[in-house]
Formats: sequence, structure tokens, C-alpha cells
Amino acid sequence: MKNVYENEMKLEFSSKSTNESFARIAVAAFASQLDPKLEEIADIKTAVSEAVTNCIIHGYENKEGIIKIECRLFANSIEIEISDNGKGIEDIEKAKEPLYTSKSDLERSGMGFTIMESFMDEMKVESVLGVGTKVTMKKMIKESNVIEENEIKI
Repeated sequence: MKNVYENEMKLEFSSKSTNESFARIAVAAFASQLDPKLEEIADIKTAVSEAVTNCIIHGYENKEGIIKIECRLFANSIEIEISDNGKGIEDIEKAKEPLYTSKSDLERSGMGFTIMESFMDEMKVESVLGVGTKVTMKKMIKESNVIEENEIKI
């Protein structure tokens, strides 16, 4: 059976805040194969940052753990899965509410999931208490090299 995606990558790293920028750059570099616009790359990097930060602060509560990222490229989209084996989320719908945070003592804004949803085309959160959380996001990449029907090529 042939895979429906055109390329994939898997990455694992320690849940240290210094690895957040590494994760966003690695995913952006992988996504660059689709020739995205700068705005699309910025959206992907922002969403990845939010998901990785959630793993570090909420999933592992700043203890050492492993964060996994799996990316799949399709003809005009990227799918990104970011997961941890942390404490899990008790109430996903509540956690997705804007401004809700379980870490108010850390001055968290509670906007992580809202930001991910607004910067990506699709987002799904799966979590099991005591097992971990997986966030799956998808971003459509507009084909920048395609000429619009009524656009005249000079």
C-alpha cells in the first residue's frame, strides 16, 4: 500500500525550553519543501512554539521528558503531530477556552490552543490523563507558483 503523503519526518528531543526554537526551525525547514509564503512559515512556527511550550509547561510541568514531532507533507499541506508522555489534560474543551490556564501562578495567558487554532487550518487535541497529549495540526500551503486564471503572464 502506497502512503498518501509525499514525505515525512520524525523528531524527538528533551522537554527543555531551549529546544522550543529548535523545534520550530526544524519544522519550518521541513515545510519549506512546499515552497510556502513567509506568512505561512511564520504561522507554522508560531503554532509549533505554542504546542511545544504546552508540552514543557503543562505536560511535563518543567520536569525532564521527551517531546515527539511527526510531520507529513502532502501535495499542498503539512500535517504536524506534537506529543508528550506527560500528565495529560483532564478537560480538553475547557483547556481550549481562550484565557483559560491551569498555571495562573506562572502568568500564562491561556491562549496556546486559541493561537494554534487561529494560525493553522485544522487542529485536534487528544489526551489521556497520566499517559500524555497529542496535538495534530494541518496547514494548507497555497500554491504560490500557480498563476490565477485571470492573471496575465508577461
